[in-house]
Amino acid sequence: MRAFPTGFRRAMPDAPQELQFPLYVKAPLVLLGLALVVFTLHIASDLIFPIFFAAIFAIMLHPVEQWLLRRKVPPLLAIALTVVLGVAALLALLYFIYLEATQLSGQLPMFKTKFFHTAQVVEQWLNARFGITNQKLMGYLNEAGSRAAGLAGGTLTAVSGLLVAATLLPVYIFLLFLYQKRLVTFLTQVFAGRQPGTGVDEVLHESKAAIQSYMIGLLIEGSIVAVLNVGALLALGIPYALLLGVLGALLNFIPYVGGLAAIALPVLMAFVTKDGLGYPAGVVAVYVVIQFIDNHFLIPRIVASKIKVNALVAIVGVLVGNAVGGVAGMFLALPVIAILKIIFDRIESLRPWGLLLGDEEATEKPAAEGTAPRRRPLLRNTAARPIAAPGQ
Repeated sequence: MRAFPTGFRRAMPDAPQELQFPLYVKAPLVLLGLALVVFTLHIASDLIFPIFFAAIFAIMLHPVEQWLLRRKVPPLLAIALTVVLGVAALLALLYFIYLEATQLSGQLPMFKTKFFHTAQVVEQWLNARFGITNQKLMGYLNEAGSRAAGLAGGTLTAVSGLLVAATLLPVYIFLLFLYQKRLVTFLTQVFAGRQPGTGVDEVLHESKAAIQSYMIGLLIEGSIVAVLNVGALLALGIPYALLLGVLGALLNFIPYVGGLAAIALPVLMAFVTKDGLGYPAGVVAVYVVIQFIDNHFLIPRIVASKIKVNALVAIVGVLVGNAVGGVAGMFLALPVIAILKIIFDRIESLRPWGLLLGDEEATEKPAAEGTAPRRRPLLRNTAARPIAAPGQ
């Protein structure tokens, strides 16, 4: 069998040439891919979101499992103890909220009486000031009540679905711990194949570190906000300050939207249990101060430094997450965007998307002489070298 000339063998391309499409073809394909991803997440949200939550909780609990393994605890027992510890902490928080809510439910008759009295005062003021009669007001209230009932029904349905899915979280977390090495090997072989140095291990490590730092930062920030909320409500004399402060801190985990709900609950409590408008106004004032401290001091130093995502992408991502998966989608929006940014930054053809998602400046200075080379991207566009003619 005749061998190829030496020059021809040297000129063989190292990688297949990448297909190039014009913009009017590439843009519709990108939009179609995004639409298919969003549609798939919306249809299969009951299956996909619990797995996402289990992966996030597994990443948070991974240091506990590693600590137990370093203490010579058997692997299965270490995984079981880690899952039990995480579930116990979550159940303790839910039990505390249940106890506080049970005490609050005993005051519902008083709240109802106060609400009807306030409604009569507001009705008289509106009639005297704007000429709104009782019939018009009742029509507005009935319309608002029907909308609120629909919203409450949807919220209860979503919460019940989350509770059902939450029963599978310990199982998912246990299995993710049990098969973590197999999953890492699978991802490495799928995206890297047999080629070394493609950066898949680096992407997985940085994604894990980003989510872990983000969630720990959220817990620290939430604890500080809860202390500030409870202290402010106690100083104003608002009933059930502990419950409202903790709920406000939990709602604050939902980016850009949860803060509004966190303010609404204590304002409503002050309006129902206190005379006059001074206490509701005081609650609004102290919560605005707390939100200012949270947004300008706590989040930039504790949370935002872990995930470099700009505000526009974060808001759009939260809204898309709400449309796809409700509250669960809003909570998962930022970690998913952070992982996408880490991946995009290491794929040469997708770096503009990583720049769009990020919050850093779009400046890239050439490396000075003697400095370390830039990190290898996850995938590299390698154009085929020209094939030399035989004998050249």
